[in-house]
Amino acid sequence: MKPLEQSITIKAKLLNIDNETAQAFVQSMEKYKDACNFISQYVFDNNFELSQSKLNKALYHEIRDQFGLKSQMAQSAIRNVIARYKTVRTQLSQKPYRFDTGKKDSKGHAIWSQIPRDLDWLWKPIEFKRPQLDLQRGRDWSYLSSAQQLSLNTLQGRKKVSFVCKGFDQYLDADKWKFGSIKLLQSKQNWYVHISATTSLPEYSPEEAEHVVGIDRGLHFLAACYDEAGKTLLYSGEKVLRTRRKYKKLRAELQSKGTKSAKRRLKQIGQRENRWMSDVNHCLTKTLIDHYGANTVFALEDLTDVRFATEQTAKDKRYEMVSWAFYQFEQFLTYKANLNSSIVVKVPAKYTSQRCPKCGRIRKENRDHKQHLYVCDRCGYKSNDDRLGAMNIQLLGTLYRSGEEAPQFNKQASAE
Repeated sequence: MKPLEQSITIKAKLLNIDNETAQAFVQSMEKYKDACNFISQYVFDNNFELSQSKLNKALYHEIRDQFGLKSQMAQSAIRNVIARYKTVRTQLSQKPYRFDTGKKDSKGHAIWSQIPRDLDWLWKPIEFKRPQLDLQRGRDWSYLSSAQQLSLNTLQGRKKVSFVCKGFDQYLDADKWKFGSIKLLQSKQNWYVHISATTSLPEYSPEEAEHVVGIDRGLHFLAACYDEAGKTLLYSGEKVLRTRRKYKKLRAELQSKGTKSAKRRLKQIGQRENRWMSDVNHCLTKTLIDHYGANTVFALEDLTDVRFATEQTAKDKRYEMVSWAFYQFEQFLTYKANLNSSIVVKVPAKYTSQRCPKCGRIRKENRDHKQHLYVCDRCGYKSNDDRLGAMNIQLLGTLYRSGEEAPQFNKQASAE
């Protein structure tokens, strides 16, 4: 089997940074950021050219002359801009532009249409606002095992710094882990590095799985889980909703002031909320991995192109409806599963919240959103609607494990 390359990011805090080293870091990061914005403008002005070789030929010498970057730093800046544009391109493709056509279907419902989006939808170049510096392994940074330090290249030469990172020793096994680039960042008066590390894992075959778990993601329950043994786990989202409403209220108060200090505070709050959200997703996905163990298929709904309708949701609750990081949850669960001899598969979301798991009846009206209850009008089966969604997702995951490439529910078949 072809090995699977799994990459992770190791976060470490740098210690005892003196003024000379800090100044070298700051100058290098500012020049690197300016170079990235220069490259981004060129990409935007030249039909989104993302070929490494073509950009290198057009910009390499100008980047070095204008910004004073060293050879590998210039190459790294080009790669960084290309990666950012590719990420945005993927994000745009996953969220097509939707609009109401003004027409109605036979039931009187609005007919919506969509247009795929690409980089041509950008109105201005991608801007790199936060100073940073990407350094390549070997050429620009190295690990000094004898002193347990990092050697980082700057425009003023190499700087040796001490660092702290919980569990770092496990990544020093050269037979298992391969280090990549380092990203140097500053937060207030503290300095950090994000180190990329890659390991090769044997390709995991779903047919080998001992467990299949269906996970329905939501707001009332962040994760409703149902496994092959018929056991259900529900992770409440009430505490999360209260915290998000607190942040929302605080933002509204600051926005109403409109002062410079309020705007600075708004930025800090946004960053704090993002860190908190990431921590919640990290803890939840780790809990799931630890609970179900190795050799597990985690089935998730494929939420690509899924629109969270808010027209019938109270205005003060719409923010919570559309702003939770479901995709981040999926990313965290995927890499943790890969490292634990498991796999995450995505199955179609269609009808998973409308199908009775007992008789197969699919009917939208059987679900009561306000009471979070599903009652089948055919067989009388009752269940919490989030649990029911997890049950149907688990069934699709089981079909996938059995070898069915694209399992899905068919409404016409359920009516027969």
